[in-house]
Amino acid sequence: MIECHPTATPVDARTKLSATDGSPVANPTLYRSLAGALQYLTLTRPDIAYAIQQVYLFMHDPCEPHLSLLKRILRYVKGTISVGLHLSAGSVDTLIVYSDADWAGCPDSRRSTSGYCVYLGDNLASWSSKRQTIVSRSSAEAEYRAVAILSIIGVRSILKLTSTLFATRLLWDKFGCSMSRHHISLRSSGQKDCLFSYY
Repeated sequence: MIECHPTATPVDARTKLSATDGSPVANPTLYRSLAGALQYLTLTRPDIAYAIQQVYLFMHDPCEPHLSLLKRILRYVKGTISVGLHLSAGSVDTLIVYSDADWAGCPDSRRSTSGYCVYLGDNLASWSSKRQTIVSRSSAEAEYRAVAILSIIGVRSILKLTSTLFATRLLWDKFGCSMSRHHISLRSSGQKDCLFSYY
């Protein structure tokens, strides 16, 4: 892998891996070792969080296409070795949250994968990519679950750490959203930005 050619993306978005794809790898211990090493890299490289999450889905019985994905991630890391999480001093007067989900992205279980990232000021404060526990019946439901998980886990924990009031913008690709401390209301206006405040 030292002389491999770098790639521009960590995962091919058109390909959906299945647990039954291909033949089993010759050395599953090597697969698990490489996946574990890359898991540590996600602490400073949120750009590979989704790809590593996909690799971890097949730890119990990795096959050749799963190993190919792992090698692609290594090729991506080689080409972006200088990329990483950079924190800078600055004002922390805004909290910006990005959230997205795919609908029925897993060909085996039909469950969706949701992800989010939270910016506190100009710095990335929290991020996650995780398979949803329930099968969504529509893309709107998958998106709603992603935002619900985010509002419960991500934003609340960050707001507890800070005692400052924030004006917050939530970017969500299918619905507009308004949120206050007491309620959440969704509207299907097609609006991509929504400003909400915590009081």
